[in-house]
Amino acid sequence: MENQHDIAPRMPTPRSSRPPPQKSEQVVDLERYVPAFLTWIANKLSRGASQHYLNVFDVGIETWRCLVLLAIEGRISAHKASKVIGMDKASISRTFKSMQLRGLITFSLDDEDGRLRLANLTKKGRELHDQIIGVALERERAFLSVLSGAERETLIGLLKRLHENLPAVEQATERYVARKFPGARTRARVGSDENED
Repeated sequence: MENQHDIAPRMPTPRSSRPPPQKSEQVVDLERYVPAFLTWIANKLSRGASQHYLNVFDVGIETWRCLVLLAIEGRISAHKASKVIGMDKASISRTFKSMQLRGLITFSLDDEDGRLRLANLTKKGRELHDQIIGVALERERAFLSVLSGAERETLIGLLKRLHENLPAVEQATERYVARKFPGARTRARVGSDENED
């Protein structure tokens, strides 16, 4: 019987030495899968920003995003804010309600459509926006500091093109699902228009 001290401890197999997946197994290459990078970057940026905004200004990232739109537009509907930001309309409505309770916005009816409620930025809301924007721009400056000026312009142009191409992504996904999974239940298209309120 071997002495226990003579037996080398069994170490876990390093990730790099694990056998590669069989050819029939399809996996995502996380070193090159663009949606993963975009998701990771967005999630980490949002989490960091939200923590600072909560600590310093007692507002979350959702409130800041709405403040940004309202500072640009002056007033905006929950439906339009939802389409621009990409949050669902129910989340925007909850954020608007919280902002109203804090005196950051008021509501009025649209001049052309009396049924449409618009959020209006108050003086207090504008002052809060003007305080937070310095932190937001400093985060952007630090984030892009590894790029040259030309690289930043290229990145912005590429991101705009990718953003504009999102409808094509949904259409391609619907076609693929219909072809590969014909029995799948049909759901409303992601990002489809809803009735404004």
